[in-house]
Amino acid sequence: MKQIEECYQILKDPNGYVKRFKAESGRKVVGTFCSYAPEEIILAAGAHPFRLFGSGEKIRLAEAHLQSYCCSLVRGALEDALGGRLAFLDGVVFPHTCDSIQRLSDIWRLNVPACFHLDVVLPVKLDTDGARQYMIDVLKRFRGELGEKLGVTISDEELRAAIRTGNRIRAALTRIYDLKGERPEILKGSDLYALVRAAMIMDRTRAASLLEEVAGELERKGATEAAAGPKKRIFLSGGVCNQPDIYTIIEEAGGEVVGDDLCTGSRYFSGQIDEKADPVTAIADRYLERVVCPAKHRGLTDRADHLVRLVREKQAQGVIFFLLKFCDPHAFDYPYLKEALDRAGVPSMLLEVEDRLPADGQLRTRFEAFVEMI
Repeated sequence: MKQIEECYQILKDPNGYVKRFKAESGRKVVGTFCSYAPEEIILAAGAHPFRLFGSGEKIRLAEAHLQSYCCSLVRGALEDALGGRLAFLDGVVFPHTCDSIQRLSDIWRLNVPACFHLDVVLPVKLDTDGARQYMIDVLKRFRGELGEKLGVTISDEELRAAIRTGNRIRAALTRIYDLKGERPEILKGSDLYALVRAAMIMDRTRAASLLEEVAGELERKGATEAAAGPKKRIFLSGGVCNQPDIYTIIEEAGGEVVGDDLCTGSRYFSGQIDEKADPVTAIADRYLERVVCPAKHRGLTDRADHLVRLVREKQAQGVIFFLLKFCDPHAFDYPYLKEALDRAGVPSMLLEVEDRLPADGQLRTRFEAFVEMI
């Protein structure tokens, strides 16, 4: 499919793509680290939101600022910034989520002065009476600060246009995920990864059109193609996934990824924004209503209940926890999530990785044993 190939080309050199896009469009580029960064406000300001992951370069410069037990996402992004590979950025937005991202914000401000720096300190507890108003106030402040940094005034109409674009992307990705869950054979897991990852990097208007085209083709394909041989239905849970090979190895081991609750997966695009309401309030409401990540809180069992519900909806036979090493929020959440799956009778396994996967043979053996067990 030509649209998926376009995504693969972008993922080969994300920085190169964004630099070319900036030169051709004349738009400024704002880096983000998390799905809690309000992309719609960045788009409405006429800028391009660019999700930062780190390029996987050997960590040398960042070692002077970060301990080795910080996650590879934080260390890799700082390494790229200090090494000059992110010199095309006009600014960076830091939502205050985990401790590592908050400390990275401080280090970035002091050591990467070439681009502007903005913090978005969203509430942690989302189920209190004051959380909604606090969330709205923070986003209003961010709207004003970003406009000042970029030298623009962000109008409500521009916000509504950006919300429509974001809703198109989220709706198309939801359709693709639903189709993949219903008929896993119509799309390889690595292709699904490429679509979601590219949507965080490429021009959002093009992303919306591309994803809608893919969803339409998959719907036609799903209606005509016969199912492949039976495979075990696997659900992925965790944080950031930077390894598309994980999907291929699972498929070769006899599994099929039918869904996820990854930060770089369904949590990125879950929930729609009300296009008729006050735009900032509507953006805040989506953040309050969508499933939380471990850095936020909304009820003692909210995340576990959501995970079990998704696993049942996707008819998954097993869950693989895919966690970045030294990611404390996800590590703290893992025991109680596993207990919830155990009570529901759903087998699970834990895979901890850094910026690179374990040896292929070792990983393949683990997945084969898990798939055979379920």
